[in-house]
Amino acid sequence: MADLDNKSTNLLAGETANLEEQLQGWGEVILVADRVLRWEKTWFPAAVIGTVSFVFLMVYYLDPSVLSGVSCFIMFLCLADYLVPTLAPRIFGSNKWTTEQQQRFHEICSNLVKSRRRVVGWWKRLFALKEEKPKVYIITMISSLAVVAWIGQQVHNLLLTYFIVSFLLLLPGLNNQGIISKYIGMGKREINKLLKQKEKKNE
Repeated sequence: MADLDNKSTNLLAGETANLEEQLQGWGEVILVADRVLRWEKTWFPAAVIGTVSFVFLMVYYLDPSVLSGVSCFIMFLCLADYLVPTLAPRIFGSNKWTTEQQQRFHEICSNLVKSRRRVVGWWKRLFALKEEKPKVYIITMISSLAVVAWIGQQVHNLLLTYFIVSFLLLLPGLNNQGIISKYIGMGKREINKLLKQKEKKNE
């Protein structure tokens, strides 16, 4: 068991080191984005929502075709991938990179690797369910996709995408401020109260 834990830890460290090397040119930008997404200042949530709203308003106003939108998005990614590693050190100053920043960058990369592992784990469990319980798999998939299709039919695609993107960008800040754990705890307490009341009635 200890050997497996050590092997898993070594694999995690190796994957994290590889990701750090790949994202080294984006280090300064990632740290700034991390501070914004974790709401280190009170006006950061408003800035995030404002930026997302502006982007989606531009998309709504321009109303590009799917092909044009995908092409522009990929073009933006290519430009960012080319310009950011070149301009970031000049803007932020690579000589100001501190031990604390390096540690935070390492933590971010480690969290990204863990998140990727979770997604892969969920994907593998889904296929394991398909092999072990095909009926449960097909019922679950059809039900879930039917609900998603119904929601997509009721809400405009762009508006739904706006809500999803906004929620995902606000999620790190909500988690860092303890808001999510607060409401999860409140929900658990309410459920426990209901269960206790039901037990008392049964008695």
